[in-house]
Amino acid sequence: MTQEPTTAPIPWTTIGMVVAWYGSNIGVLLLNKYLLTNYGFKYPIFLTLCHMTACTLFSYIAIALMKVVPLQTLKSKVQFAKISGLSVVFCFSVVCGNVSLRYLPVSFNQAIGATTPFFTAVFAFFIIKKREAWLTYTTLIPVVTGVIIASGGEPSFHLFGFIMCVTATAARALKSVLQEILLSSEGERLNSMNLLLYMAPIAVTCLLPATLMMEENVVGITIDLARKDVKLIWCWGMPKGQLLWLSRF
Repeated sequence: MTQEPTTAPIPWTTIGMVVAWYGSNIGVLLLNKYLLTNYGFKYPIFLTLCHMTACTLFSYIAIALMKVVPLQTLKSKVQFAKISGLSVVFCFSVVCGNVSLRYLPVSFNQAIGATTPFFTAVFAFFIIKKREAWLTYTTLIPVVTGVIIASGGEPSFHLFGFIMCVTATAARALKSVLQEILLSSEGERLNSMNLLLYMAPIAVTCLLPATLMMEENVVGITIDLARKDVKLIWCWGMPKGQLLWLSRF
């Protein structure tokens, strides 16, 4: 009599990390929504700059000081150029997502974000000719159909916000596919926390001049707002905690 193989139970620490990731993801979205709409802070690029600065700081602390994962060094200028390209796409997706929050409710924003696997499958098929199982494509149909139906019945629907949200979702999917292409070799592959450690400062260097050119006097306005309400400094600097938690898996 043969014994059926048993699967190992999921560790409670893994479950805790997943819950923490979802919680921090929702928290960042709600804070962004509060700042961009309720509080009237109309500077999504600067807001993204604050988040990327926080990511730089916290990822450095996690790797260099807390030793959460070993530090992986870059091996060539080519690898740095590839990571820079990923960082630009990453920046673009976050900025578009923050812009969309000015016009769309968080629930609708999250519903559109659920189509990320659809865009990932599409980009993977056309860029790297990767075919998924037919069952995978079939399961994506109800997700996309649901978003289309929700868009038609959403009372707070805003066309520009919808376009920005779809663009952000597609850019996140494109980053995943590009990451698979650019960092596919064994010598160039980085774990997600080290990748964030290198991408975040590059994102800051890209966003800083964009903020100064496109969001005039944002620093002065931010200082004035912070003087009136000190607790808003935490909202501006709220780190992308979900990225740090996710890199632990």
